[in-house]
Amino acid sequence: MSKELKRPEVLAPAGTLEKLKVAIKYGADAVYIGGQAYGLRSRAGNFSFDEMAEGVAFARVHNAKVYVAANMVTHEGNEQGAGEWFRTLRDIGISAVIVSDPALIAICAAEAPGLPVHLSTQASATNFETLNFWEKLGLERVVLAREVSMEELAEIRKNTTVQIEAFVHGAMCISYSGRCVLSNYMSLRDANRGGCSQSCRWKYDLYDLPFGGARASIKGEIPEEFSMSAVDMSMIDHIPDMIENGVDSLKIEGRMKSIHYVSTVSMTYKKAIDAYLESPEAFEAMKQELVDELWKVAQRELDTGFYYGTPDENKQLFGARRKIPEYKFVGEVVKFDGNAMVATIRQRNVITEGDAIEFYGPGFRHVDTVVKNLRLAATDALIERAPNPMELLHIDVPFAVAPGDMIRKNGAGLINLYQETNAAVAIKS
Repeated sequence: MSKELKRPEVLAPAGTLEKLKVAIKYGADAVYIGGQAYGLRSRAGNFSFDEMAEGVAFARVHNAKVYVAANMVTHEGNEQGAGEWFRTLRDIGISAVIVSDPALIAICAAEAPGLPVHLSTQASATNFETLNFWEKLGLERVVLAREVSMEELAEIRKNTTVQIEAFVHGAMCISYSGRCVLSNYMSLRDANRGGCSQSCRWKYDLYDLPFGGARASIKGEIPEEFSMSAVDMSMIDHIPDMIENGVDSLKIEGRMKSIHYVSTVSMTYKKAIDAYLESPEAFEAMKQELVDELWKVAQRELDTGFYYGTPDENKQLFGARRKIPEYKFVGEVVKFDGNAMVATIRQRNVITEGDAIEFYGPGFRHVDTVVKNLRLAATDALIERAPNPMELLHIDVPFAVAPGDMIRKNGAGLINLYQETNAAVAIKS
């Protein structure tokens, strides 16, 4: 008898209210956000209480959840006001808070009863005894440390009943479970209290500093030299392992990423889960398509982190990047006139008449075309090039699109589409 597989939650990042709505529309079952206190992303678009309330209301309509990251490490005095803050989150309707500091966990349990707590990955949970410890203290979910292997994950699942959340996609911190003090000493910004300046992603070189002389690179001023920067994680082609080992929530990193990233990654992981739960054969049949889809938003190379062995030199960035991104996000549909077959789009990057573009939307919908009759929405005047971000434009489309659909162009993969389309029109005429 085959075991019944549990559908894992797709948990997406949402740095702003716009990204929250996009993530949920594109398949996320839950999103995690930051408030204006106690989080680790001071530069993300952190939510006010009013924005949280709007996000919760939107999520409820779509049967989704909103979690708030409150995973800073508190120093003396940082915890002041936390009880009232947690109570406000509870009353707004936040589904859970993600916490690492035991002091904040205790304050939340004592002063905001009824608000579930999830243990942050910052707490370095790497064995089932640790998960059982936190479950006895009342936590309903633990986010595993990113250093946990797939073999260890399977053993943890066999020996605990607490919910397991595990990262499946996004940037990997070079430090153990994200605990780092480089930023503190190199830029006076505390990484564990929300101010990380990502010193590990800076470029470094080795210099000769002679007394009274000019600085000189020993290696000759290499333009792309990294020392500590890790590649990004992607577990899309290993979704079967995550599901078979009973992971409850598949977490995507990236609260500071764009709506292009959030929509693509949420949609792709949802599709992967759907495919595998339909059948292993269905997943295998479309696995390469899923991998290719994620490469459309990848800014670094992708690998599987610690899940299948300790990362080697090929899982860390040294020198210039080995794969150049080809796709660029250029706009989103805000309106579609089905009678005239005209899409009103909000531009995000430069769009030019004749660009080969791809529309994509929720449910893993994709269709290619070219920009035809590009014009300003305000006057309907034809233009050759639209360089101004957030401008409203009209383009003719040969198929139906929907508000919220995204548009991207590929300078390499779709380059022949324009030539083929024009050639077909010429033959027909």
